[in-house]
Order: sequence, then structure tokens, then C-alpha cells
Amino acid sequence: MSFSLDPSSPGGDGLFPRKIPWGRLLWRVLRPVLIALCAVLLTAGLAMGVWNGIERRYFAAMDTADPTEITFQIRSGASLTRVANDLEAAGLIRSSSVFKYYADFLGYGQKIQSGDYVLTRSLTLPEIADRLTTGDGNPIVRTITVIPGWTVRDIASYLVGAGQLDSADPFLALCRSGTDFKEYYYVSDVLSAPTSASRLYKLEGYLMPDTYEVYTSAGPEEIIRKLLSQTEAVFNDSMHQRAEEIGMTMDQVLTLASIIEKEARNDDFARVSAVFHNRLKLGMSLGSDATVKYVSGVTRLSLTDADLSYASPYNTYLYRGLPPGPICAPSPAAIQAALYPDTSFVQGQYLYFCTKEPDSGSLAFARTLEEHNRNVALYAPLWQAYDREQAEKARP
Repeated sequence: MSFSLDPSSPGGDGLFPRKIPWGRLLWRVLRPVLIALCAVLLTAGLAMGVWNGIERRYFAAMDTADPTEITFQIRSGASLTRVANDLEAAGLIRSSSVFKYYADFLGYGQKIQSGDYVLTRSLTLPEIADRLTTGDGNPIVRTITVIPGWTVRDIASYLVGAGQLDSADPFLALCRSGTDFKEYYYVSDVLSAPTSASRLYKLEGYLMPDTYEVYTSAGPEEIIRKLLSQTEAVFNDSMHQRAEEIGMTMDQVLTLASIIEKEARNDDFARVSAVFHNRLKLGMSLGSDATVKYVSGVTRLSLTDADLSYASPYNTYLYRGLPPGPICAPSPAAIQAALYPDTSFVQGQYLYFCTKEPDSGSLAFARTLEEHNRNVALYAPLWQAYDREQAEKARP
């Protein structure tokens, strides 16, 4: 008995499999690939068809052939739901729900800006959403920011520069008299105060620094009322209570805070406050350069004898106690410092301070006049060099 080991023997059951034609082998390899490719193409085709249907039903323009302009307004504070409903009601989109979901998904909800927009029914939903978030409409509100340390003149100039006011004069006139705002109890107190006649602006120090949203049509009176109301919100009951504890009125606190604001950085607010509290307690003059600069308009860091002799009740070198009123808009931090001076500096009887390097804004504190004079001699050349540098920069 014998066995054939020839795998090529026809019909044989040898130990080796029969040879498979290359064409059949290639088909076995390509067949699953082609099936998978066809499945992918079929799925993509179905997905494309579904998407085209969704796009036509929800995202497409209402009428690509209609160029009619439609004015659409978004009011300040309007919710995304309100905007979506208004767009559908105006016939600009097909579904308010889809617009809302679309805007939420892309993070447009917080980016839609108030204003008056000119839209058409030929715009797609994404195009409309893009326009509403880029703010190409005519805004009905504007954001303004009042910086701590600004005077009423600074605020007026800023509002003119921002396009909110055509002229600073009406704003300044209202701040100068204050009589249009006497329903505010603190303004009424200012108007009836013994120092009222000496104030350059009755509302100086009462226009609280902050960021505000105002109508673009708002005039000076409306803006002033918004800033005055914020002062009432900031100077709360606990501050009034603390002011009474240390024997000061709201106006005196704001006046002291405004000087602190101009004299120091935030880190030194409480220490500068302690110096001024100590000087007030001893009946000394405050000797603040900032008060002289406010009334004289001098901007130099190093003041001359003539500057320090400027005749005005705001000159705290010539007149003891606080000036007639605030010299700028103090920040809440400066107000807090005026109410709560640094206890270690109060107990340490610090009475003097001066600027070190002008660029750093850091201060050198002293207990005695002799120590203070040494500090001044050390740093005065730096002040004078700084003034010369600023003068050079200001030259045309």
C-alpha cells in the first residue's frame, strides 16, 4: 500500500492542500474591504441625506430670494430664549428651539450683544447667529468704566472721548452745583455742610469707581445718578457704623479716602491712613501733596515752595484738618482703609511718609521729622529726575 504525497495530484487528499488560484485569493481579501467601504459610503450617503434634510428644514434661509431688510432689536439683558423667540416671530429663522440649541452648543449664549440689527430672510441661521455675536448692530447700551482716583473732570473727559457725551460742560455744571441731586441724603448733607461753598465740585468723591452699562442715549444727569447710587450701595450700614465709632461723617471718610487713593498704592493704603489719622489726632496739618496738586493743577512729583504756598483751603500744608471735600473718586479699598487704619502704625505713631522710587510707587515711612528729612534727602534726586524725564516726554 502506498500514499501519494503530491499535493497537485487531481482529487488527491494529500498532506498538502491543493493550490488556490490567485484571483480567488485576491477576492477573498478584497471582498470584506469592499463590503466595509460600501457600508461606509452608504452610511455617509444616508447621513448626508439626513443632514441636508435637517439643514433645509431648520438651518437654511427662510427665503434666499428675499433681500428685504428687517430691523431686529435685542434689548439689554435679553435672554437667549427671548432672542430666539423674537427671531422666529420676525420670520427670520425656522425654529427658535434649534437656534437656542445651536447657540448654546457653540457658546454663543453669552456673546450675543444688544443693539439694533438689520437682517434679511435670505440669511441662514448660522449667519444670523454670527451677526448677533459680532455686534455689528447699532448698540443701545455702552459699557463705561470709572477708574479709582479720577476726578469729575477726568470722568467728564472720558465720557466725551467714549462718545457718550458731546461736551463735558453740562456734566461738570451738574457736578459743580449738585442741587439736582439733593434727594440723595449724602448730597443733601454736602450741600448743607459749612465747607460747601469752598468745594470746587459738590459731587467730587461721590461718583463711585466701577464698570457700568448705560444707554447710549443717556445724558449727564442719568449717568451721574447711576454713579451716585453705586456710592450708596458701597458705603453701607456697617461703614456708617464704623464712621460713627471713629467720630467721622461719611463726607469726612470719603475725603480722607480720596487723599489716600492719590497718595499710595493699595498695599500702603492702611499705613498712609494711619499717618493721616495720627496727624489729625495731634492737630497737625496733613501736608498732602495730592491736595495741592488737585487745586493747583500741578502734576510734578517734586513740589516747589511756591506750589506749597498755593492759597486755597485745599492746601493741607497751609490749612489744618481735612480739605473742604474729596479730591477724587476713592475706591472701596481706600474707603475701607480710611475707616480701618493700620493699627501697628497708629500705635507706632508714624507721622510721615514720602515716595521712594517714582516708578515703583513704594513709600518710606517715618516717626520723626528728622528721619523723614533724611528720607526726603535720599529720594528727592529721584523725584527731580523723574520730573525732567516726564517733561521731556511731553515736549512736541
